[in-house]
Amino acid sequence: MRFYSIIAAAAFIIAGCNSKPNPMKALQAGAKPDVKVQAYRVQPRELAENITVSGTLIPNEETDLHPEISGKIVGLFIQEGSQVQKGTLLCKLFDGDLVAQRKKLEVQLATARKTEQRQKELLSLNGSSAQEADLATLQVQTLEADIELLQVQIAKTEIRAPFSGKIGLKTVSMGAYITPAMSIARIQQIQPLKLDFSLPEKYISAVRTGDIVQCSVEGSPKQYQARILATEAGINQETRNIKVRAQVIDPSAELTAGAFAKVQLTLGQQSAALMVPTKAIIPEARDKKVIVIKNGIAYFETVTTGIRTQDMVEIISGISEGDTIAVSGIMFIKPQAKVKISTVVSSL
Repeated sequence: MRFYSIIAAAAFIIAGCNSKPNPMKALQAGAKPDVKVQAYRVQPRELAENITVSGTLIPNEETDLHPEISGKIVGLFIQEGSQVQKGTLLCKLFDGDLVAQRKKLEVQLATARKTEQRQKELLSLNGSSAQEADLATLQVQTLEADIELLQVQIAKTEIRAPFSGKIGLKTVSMGAYITPAMSIARIQQIQPLKLDFSLPEKYISAVRTGDIVQCSVEGSPKQYQARILATEAGINQETRNIKVRAQVIDPSAELTAGAFAKVQLTLGQQSAALMVPTKAIIPEARDKKVIVIKNGIAYFETVTTGIRTQDMVEIISGISEGDTIAVSGIMFIKPQAKVKISTVVSSL
């Protein structure tokens, strides 16, 4: 029995010595399999950057109504919330003293004119000097100027609507004594209605007079359009924003001056932008890369990105139309590694 065991062991050793290793099998055993990825083919597509900012609806014209002189209110013709036309009398201050002064001056003027006429007649008959005639004319002109000044003062006792619009709530009552520092009411002209909003300074070049923006107000599902009228002359140094003013097109009764609005703008529209899925971008410390697959080999290319949408990003430079890039398995791919594409898509 022992003899047969020795023979079996010797046969096993001899067989082991005669067997030769297969280098190809060893290489295959140690080689890493190709990484399977999903790829995206880069194609140009239409791109528009949409941003949303906050805005405020403002009236076309708005002002607080103040008297130009102090006085007692003797007539108050304000109907709160009513529409008034330009020039409508809204408030009347006491002007009895001014009217009396005007009448007195008018009497003096009539007398001065008679004196002037008489002096001119005497001058023509050599019965008066030219100096006396000139003094009479000067008196007439002085009285006329005084009456004109009084007329201006009397006109200031009337507060009229500076433009057509809607009257707000009155702040004074009949018989009150008011001064130029006091407001009696506010008037707004809400047709047309304007929209004010601010944009970051990087968008200055993308906004032009005449552009159309979309806006909406809280509590209403309706979307409104507004046409940009102008931008502020300079940038706010604290916020680095620029103020923009637009005019609402065909506003409805739902819109109220002072209301908060959401403004949607479409900026930087392009017809042939190179867009790739956001998940294809590999962010690094100083730049960004994508993995371009050529002939089954992975190449890491540095790219410059632009506008971002919800799931896509614009590529400004670094790759070309028609390139195939990896969009899955990115964490497992190394430069110059072999990759196997499972699926190629042109949209995600």
